[in-house]
Amino acid sequence: MATAQKRITKEYADIQKKPLDGMRISLPSEADIHQWQILIDGPKGSPYEGGVFNLHLSLPMEYPFKPPTLSFKTKIYHPNVTNDDKGSMCLGMLRADEWKPSSKIDAVLSFAQGLLSEPQPDDAVEGGIAREYKENKKEFVKNAKAWTKQYAKK
Repeated sequence: MATAQKRITKEYADIQKKPLDGMRISLPSEADIHQWQILIDGPKGSPYEGGVFNLHLSLPMEYPFKPPTLSFKTKIYHPNVTNDDKGSMCLGMLRADEWKPSSKIDAVLSFAQGLLSEPQPDDAVEGGIAREYKENKKEFVKNAKAWTKQYAKK
């Protein structure tokens, strides 16, 4: 398990030295490097602009050989995030069969941030929202903005 601890510590230090734009990362408990809190600003020009989204990253003891899990703690109207209290994300790169030990946490976080600008309705966990995104984008944008205003206030 020392390998995971060492790798996670290094990746966390690297991100702190060179922060990702529009993102703030912290450890809820300094004693547990496996649990991260991420605050992502809604990207400019997206329906999420003006909101701040709280995410939780959980790194398994077997990291980097097993993928982390990333979930939204802030409710979000998005085809790739479940509308339940778990806020699970559908990220291809985090699936066990697609995860590569060479993948890094900053890439995972950047990909998640990118989904706020460009949802992937063909890889959705919320089918109704994905359908709306594809068939009635204006309505999707209206709903996503309303949820951002209601749940992701700065």
